[in-house]
Amino acid sequence: MCNIFDAAKQMQEKAWSVIEETSVVNHWSSIGATINLVGSLKTGLLINNRDIDFHIYTSPFKLSDSFLAMSKLAESKRIKSVSYSNLLESEDKCIEWHAIYEDQDGDSWKMDMIHILNESPFAGYFENVADRILKVLTPETRKAILRIKNAVPDDREVMSIQIYKAVIEDGIRDLDSFWRWEKKNPSEGIITWVP
Repeated sequence: MCNIFDAAKQMQEKAWSVIEETSVVNHWSSIGATINLVGSLKTGLLINNRDIDFHIYTSPFKLSDSFLAMSKLAESKRIKSVSYSNLLESEDKCIEWHAIYEDQDGDSWKMDMIHILNESPFAGYFENVADRILKVLTPETRKAILRIKNAVPDDREVMSIQIYKAVIEDGIRDLDSFWRWEKKNPSEGIITWVP
């Protein structure tokens, strides 16, 4: 059986092949967008959740451009569904796109593409969070995070940022300890922790 780092590496290599096969970066770049990888793949902490996260910016913002980029992505025969939420009038000031991609093995990958207005309070925020996590990770904390993430049951939803905070800030090193930590540290909505 491969070790936790090998398992993460294999999953991340598959994620990169999804990005390459869909040409998602090119589709957004074709409308003049800046597309930034964020989340678990950016930090090297993707292991068992087939989820790829991008934050996208255009200047000026045009809703029709967002639809144009997504229409190009949707031309891929492996894109099985696309959903859209308009949060332009909310605090987030963004358009959320979610696409489901089915790989050659029949596994589904969720691609989250958040098209953010430049005046959103979250513009650039999660890019900074990912950079900070990368700076403070050690081999020990990386291993603890990957082991906890890999042990979370499929039917239990946990935000990765909670695990990062528990491990990096509070020294949590295993799943049972994490469950106890989570009870004492409930969260609702967007978590704004930065290491």
